[in-house]
Amino acid sequence: MSHPKYIVVFKDEATPQQVEQYVKDVNNNGGHVSQRYDGGILNGFAASIPDSFLSHLQSSDAVAYIELDGVVTTQ
Repeated sequence: MSHPKYIVVFKDEATPQQVEQYVKDVNNNGGHVSQRYDGGILNGFAASIPDSFLSHLQSSDAVAYIELDGVVTTQ
């Protein structure tokens, strides 16, 4: 079963250990982290996340925001 893809961005104060634990948690709860964003503009990851685990991420104090992943174009 394919889950929706999201971009999960962590707050600046989130530690690398916290981010790594969330990566493991997503993978262990039926999701799949496909891309990591370490430093630079974003600190987070792109992942397929089941609805049952999404609410857990959304309630985390370490998470700044979660957005649906998609294609962005310019005109």
